[in-house]
Amino acid sequence: MKKEFKEGMKDGLPIGLGYFAVSFSLGIAARNAGLTPLEGLISSLLINASAGQYALYLFIATGGAYFELMIVTLITNARYFLMSCSLSQKLSLDTPLGHRLLIGFDITDELFGISISRKGKLNPFYFYGAMVTTIPFWAAGSTIGIMAGNILPSNVVSALSVALYGMFLAVIVLQAKKDRVVAVLIVVSFIASFIVSRLDMFKNISNGTRIIILTLVLASLAAILFPIKEEVVEEDEG
Repeated sequence: MKKEFKEGMKDGLPIGLGYFAVSFSLGIAARNAGLTPLEGLISSLLINASAGQYALYLFIATGGAYFELMIVTLITNARYFLMSCSLSQKLSLDTPLGHRLLIGFDITDELFGISISRKGKLNPFYFYGAMVTTIPFWAAGSTIGIMAGNILPSNVVSALSVALYGMFLAVIVLQAKKDRVVAVLIVVSFIASFIVSRLDMFKNISNGTRIIILTLVLASLAAILFPIKEEVVEEDEG
């Protein structure tokens, strides 16, 4: 138990350092939304998803409805359902429900990656060690980002705000380089978002609702027109 916990802390340290840089940019976004350092700290302790957290700050800044925020959060974080199902198979069958719920609280892309790559069954205390290391970095980064945003000149804060968009661009560009279909869909989503924002019929609809509609429509069309084919691995008969 103690050994696994220490191994989790060790593996989580470089992830935590990366989280600090990302959450600092989120802190700038939180500051622009009017959050205090304490509010940013609490939100980061409870939410460890950059896209979901950014959506939260965006809706706070624009005065979006709670229902819209719920839908957008479900859409942006839908991949965690799949990760949770996969990670549950990595746990022993006799793992108590309490451990499963606690692990489910902080399933992120990076923690999922280091956990799923472990040999054998996953010891929950390995995951807890990684959580103990990464969550403080994430919360500290956003809190310091808000504090820096309150101190730094407005032009510097505006420049730092671009870093968050750079992070998301890095994610989508990487996927676009791997798959041409994804690249085309990204371009189409930009164009569709611009067109919808200019149409009179959508002017009375909030930004959050427009994002939900576009996401559902484009994702559905992509799934129908360009389904991902599963590779069937044939085992050699010996």
